Amino acid sequence: MNDVLKTIKSRRSVRKYLFEQIKDDELEKILEAAIYAPTGRNDQPWHFTVIQNSDLIDEISEGAKAVMREMDIEWIAQMGSIEKLNIFHRAPTAIIVSGKKGAVTPMIDCSAAVQNMLLAAESMDIGSCWIGFTKFHFMNPENMKKFNIPEDHEVHFGVSLGYKAGEKPEAPKRNINVFNYFK
Repeated sequence: MNDVLKTIKSRRSVRKYLFEQIKDDELEKILEAAIYAPTGRNDQPWHFTVIQNSDLIDEISEGAKAVMREMDIEWIAQMGSIEKLNIFHRAPTAIIVSGKKGAVTPMIDCSAAVQNMLLAAESMDIGSCWIGFTKFHFMNPENMKKFNIPEDHEVHFGVSLGYKAGEKPEAPKRNINVFNYFK
């Protein structure tokens, strides 16, 4: 099996990290992988905010949880109420991924960039997790300003990055009955 397919099949969401910060050159490679993702009409509508300050990462987590607690969707409100929960799983690096409003397909483009980051991280044995709850903190325009996220952008996702701690989770069984062929 080639290295790309091995990386795709071995990548798992990591929720337990060492405290050690990832190296700058590794971070740069992960970010470079992000900007090589495909985009609709080649808009490249993304913006990446890299946070390596644990107090700021915790602030975003607590802000997101405060919004989550007020939501009508019960499971999200319950997650927001878990005192010990840190949405970034205490990773030493968090990346906030925002997309330009009015682009052709900003959320899809940002999703492709996130997937590239996750695969690049795995290829360097760095743990990662795609964090959908991140956007809740940035529903407040003041939080967008504080983190210098462009006014014409909307936060879609976060990514946690760090060296893996603990056992690697097993891959869940995949449903292989999802294909139709017409030849």
